[in-house]
Amino acid sequence: MVISVKFAESSDHRPGLQEETFPDKDAFKELEKLIGLKEVKKTLAEVTAFSLIQARRAEVQLKADPTALHMLFKGNPGTGKTTVARILGRIFKEINILSKGHLLEVERADLVGEYIGHTAQKTKEMIKRSLGGILFIDEAYTLSQGGEKDFGHEAIATLVKAMEDHRQDLIVILAGYNSEMESFIRSNPGLRSRFPIHIDFCDYNEEELFQIAVQMYGEREYQLSSRGRWKLKNELAGFIRNRHPHSGNARYVRNIVEKSIRLQALRIIDRDILSRRDLMIIEDSDLPGNPASFQ
Repeated sequence: MVISVKFAESSDHRPGLQEETFPDKDAFKELEKLIGLKEVKKTLAEVTAFSLIQARRAEVQLKADPTALHMLFKGNPGTGKTTVARILGRIFKEINILSKGHLLEVERADLVGEYIGHTAQKTKEMIKRSLGGILFIDEAYTLSQGGEKDFGHEAIATLVKAMEDHRQDLIVILAGYNSEMESFIRSNPGLRSRFPIHIDFCDYNEEELFQIAVQMYGEREYQLSSRGRWKLKNELAGFIRNRHPHSGNARYVRNIVEKSIRLQALRIIDRDILSRRDLMIIEDSDLPGNPASFQ
C-alpha cells in the first residue's frame, strides 16, 4: 500500500513500548512549529502511532506488521523536504524505530564512482554511515538519467539490496522534483514497492511565506516595522505571481531575511547611540530593492 499525502499548506524493527501515551518531545514540538504542513504532520502522527501499536501487539504475542518506512519526498526546492527529514530522524529515534536518528544527506556524486566497482564501494560506504538513521538522497532521479551503461544504475541496485539487508535500522528517503521522481521510480522494478510512503511538498502560498519570514526574523531576534511588513507582503505577492519551479520557496524568503539584516546593519552602523529597538527593527528601506534576483 502506498500512502500518498500533500503538503497542502505550504520496519521490521519492533522496539519495546517506552510509554503508552503519544510521545510529546522536542522533535515533535519542532515539527509542530513548522509553518503549514498540516497533512504531513497528520501522516507522521499516523506512522508513529502505528509503530507504537505494533510494539504493543508484539508484547502480547500478536502479529506485528513489518511495513517499511522508506519514503519519497517530491516537490520543488525550499518546500521543507530536508528540514522534515532531519526532524523525522529524531522522532524515529525517540520512539525507538531508529537507534541513532541522524540524517546523512547525499547526492549523486557521493554514490556514483568513475569506474567499474567503484560505485558499489561508494554507495556501501554511505549506507554504512547511515545505519541507525536516515539516508537522504537529494535529486535522486539523477541516478537513472545517464543511460543503460551509467554507473547510477549500480548505485540503485546496491541501495535496493541494502534496504532489505538493513531494514531493521535504516530508513531511506529519496527526494526531488515531482515529475522527475515519478520517472525515477519507474526506472527500477523494485523501487516502487520498497518506498511505500509518498509525500508531495507543494509550493508555499503567499501567507505561508510571510509567516516563514516573520518566524525567521523572530528566531534571530529581529522584527519588521509596519511599513516593512507591508512591503514584504507586496514583494511576496509579486513573487507568487511570477515564480517558477526553481524559485526556492522558503530559501527565497531566507535570502531576503538575511539580506535585509545586512542592509539594516549598514543603515545604523554610523549611529553613536543605538537603542534595543534600533538593533531589532527591520524597516521597509532595509528590504532588498530587487528580491526577484534571488529566484
